[in-house]
Order: sequence, then C-alpha cells, then structure tokens
Amino acid sequence: MSQQPEIIIIGSGSTAFAAALRAQERGAASIMIERSALGGTCINWGCIPSKTLIHAALFRHEAKLGERLGLGALSQALDFPLLDSHKLDVVQRLRETKYLDVLNNVPGLTLIKGMASFTAPDAVRVGERKFSGSRFLIAAGGIPRIPPIAGLDETPFLTSKSALMLKKLPASLTIIGGGVIALELGQMFLRLGVEVTVLEHGLRVLPAVEAEPALALQDVLVSEGMRLVLNASVLNVCRHRDGVRVEALVGGEKKCLESQHLLLAVGTAPATEGLGLEQAGVQVDQRGFIVVDEQMRTSAPGIWAAGDVTGRMQIATVGAREGIAAVDNMLETGCSCALDYQALPMAIFTDPEVGIVGHSEEGARQAGFQVESHTIPASAIAKAHVTGALAGAVKIVAEAGTGRILGVHLCLHRGADIINEAALAIRCRMTVAELADTLHVYPSMGEGLRLCAQAFTRNLDQLSCCAE
Repeated sequence: MSQQPEIIIIGSGSTAFAAALRAQERGAASIMIERSALGGTCINWGCIPSKTLIHAALFRHEAKLGERLGLGALSQALDFPLLDSHKLDVVQRLRETKYLDVLNNVPGLTLIKGMASFTAPDAVRVGERKFSGSRFLIAAGGIPRIPPIAGLDETPFLTSKSALMLKKLPASLTIIGGGVIALELGQMFLRLGVEVTVLEHGLRVLPAVEAEPALALQDVLVSEGMRLVLNASVLNVCRHRDGVRVEALVGGEKKCLESQHLLLAVGTAPATEGLGLEQAGVQVDQRGFIVVDEQMRTSAPGIWAAGDVTGRMQIATVGAREGIAAVDNMLETGCSCALDYQALPMAIFTDPEVGIVGHSEEGARQAGFQVESHTIPASAIAKAHVTGALAGAVKIVAEAGTGRILGVHLCLHRGADIINEAALAIRCRMTVAELADTLHVYPSMGEGLRLCAQAFTRNLDQLSCCAE
C-alpha cells in the first residue's frame, strides 16, 4: 500500500503538531507517524507530569513555611497514590484536549501508529505500509541519555521518564547529574520527603548556566537539605542490599554512596534509533543528533528535522517553532525562515525558578560584543521580603556603549513568568535605559528586572522602594 501526502511527519509531539497545524493553515495535507504515545514526551513523560508534581511539592514546602509564620502545623501524612492519580488526570485531560481533539478536528491530518523507517530518501515503511513523498519532517523527539557506567547493566536505575511513573516514594535517591532534570526532580522528591543526593561532575550545579543564578539556586538546595557532591566522577554502580551503591571519585578520594534508588539525569539523546537515517542520507553529529541548517534542512534533499532530534534548544516551545519554520521552508520557495534563538526564553522549574534568554556574558563576548553586566540579589526586591523568597539573583548582560540588552539570567520565585518580559525586551532590541524607564507593578518580583536595569547607572542602596 502506498500513500503520497504532501508532508510526512515522523513523531506526534509538540514539534510535530505545530508543523502539522502550519501545514493545514497552508492547505497542505500531512500524516504523522507515531511509534509510542500521542503527544510525545512533553505531555506524557516530561513537562506536564513533572511540573504537576513539582507544583504539588511546592504546596507542601510552602505549608511548612507557613508553620514558622504561625499558620498551623502540617500534620497530615502525604498521600502519594492520590497525588499520582492527580498527575495522571492532568496528563490525560491535556492529551485529550490539546492533542486528540485537535487531531480529530484538523482536516487533512492523519495519524499512523507504528515505527517509521526510511527505505530511501523519499520513502518510509511503517510495518507493511509504505509512504513516499518529497517532503519529510523528522520530529521524533529525544530519550533519556544512558551514560556508560561500569555495573549499570546489572543495576536497576530510574530515568526522567520512569521516575515520574513511580507508584511509591523511595526513602532515598541518588541522582547522577547536576543539570536541569536532576535539580527539578531532585528538589521535587526532596520536598516530598525523600533523602536526595546529587552527584555533579563539575564544581557547581547547572554548569551551562551563568554562575550568579546557578550558585543562588545551589545555596537554596543545600539549605533545604539536598546533599550535593561536586567534582564527582562516577566509577561504578552495583546492587547493594535492598538498593544501589555508587562508587565515585570525589576530589581525588573514593567515596561510596548508598540509596534505595538511582536516577540517571545526564541529558537527552536523540530518539533516532531504527529510523533508517543512513538509507535516507541524513547526516548526524558525533552525539547522534541530526545536523540541520538554519532553515531546518538536513543533508538529504526533501528531509527536514526539528525539535529534540537536532540537539539545539531542547524545549517544547522552541521545537514547535522549529517545526513551523521547517514547514514554511518546505512550502514557500525562497522563504529562508529561521529562528532567532537569542530571543527564545527557557526556564528551569526549581524553586526559585531559573530563567534564561539571550547571550551569556562570555557568549556575548565570543559573538563580538563589548559587554557590560550588572547583577542584583533577590533581596533588593521589596516583594521578596513580603513573600520570604529572598534567595536568588538577576543578571543583565548589555552591549557597552549602546546599552542594548543582550541577555537576561535570573533565579527568582516565579522566574519562569518573569523571563518572558526579558525575551520581549531582547526581541524589541530594548536598552537597559528603556527597561529602567518602564514602570513596573510594586511590589512584584518582576520589578527585579527594572531594578537590575537601574543598577547600570544608579546605586540601589540609595533608592527608596518606589523611587524614580
């Protein structure tokens, strides 16, 4: 059996759906081929279930803070099965309303269940069915990366996916990795009552993030009781009694860490196994990610790729925008549609939340800019004293001379909401002077952006709360 839709999309996550909807807007029929669950990682095993549990853990943490303010004791024990049921309800509701209902109401879009594998640059096979065409989009997403660790084959471990499927909380958890997933899930489990140890190879957590917000978050995690083991190289893992044991070299000294469960959180790998990329002539880099140009074209004519399989910004919203750009380039000759990655925000959903958009200070220098930057502590923000969220920092990177904002990096309570304003400022090419001249609600955590902009020319210690 052979079918020839205008666009063949491999995957059914946020990237794939955004591409399919764009194709429909342009009058092009498409099919999506999905080997797993409709909606991909974000809705099923990523953003939605994790943030649902993270938010629930925040409630519990704030209830404990309330005890210290005289609001009564937190006496009821945690009902994890009920919390897990709530998580599943949220996932199911959003999967139905944002994916299944959309699929059923988009003319010209068909879902095919099965594993797609290229047999040639212009054809894929799904079981006994063959689909040929001149426009393909690979949006297969990513999977948790499994590092080569001695003893891992004989040792049970969790990934970011399976950790969110636990039906019972472990008593203790060792996490290998100190990046985004490690800290989001680590703090969540910690606040739900799990003893958490994090092993990070570098000298601080979040090595890819600016030091000021990363170190502010690190201090918070330690204050909450997380055990951070830095400068750690894992040597081997093994079963031990009713749990696992990790042997690591920490600052030149061997140490053994025991826990009930082991969680691997060392990044994402492309979900490209079995896709037949070699038969299609699609080039991958040394990590296995698909190589694309600015228009999301792969090395094979007629094949585009977007989302986590490219290894760029592995964020659902960015993947969706990449999928849209790919379709625009497919269907419009000379479009040359490309993304400005410097104006795309991201967030890390710890508490306080980390928000990032634009250049880092060093990245701006490498891009050829003369740079100046300023950082303020969260304690400079009046609302932080009202809420008790005094930990954190705001950093603005600007072009010297013009004051044009090049990057914003923050660690603040509700920072994921605040970073959106910074993204708009960068997209609109605002200067720190213009941001400083923009009135903000008082008191609000978002006021931290304005205060940091004011710090380029004024001493905040000499300003009253609402001073101009």
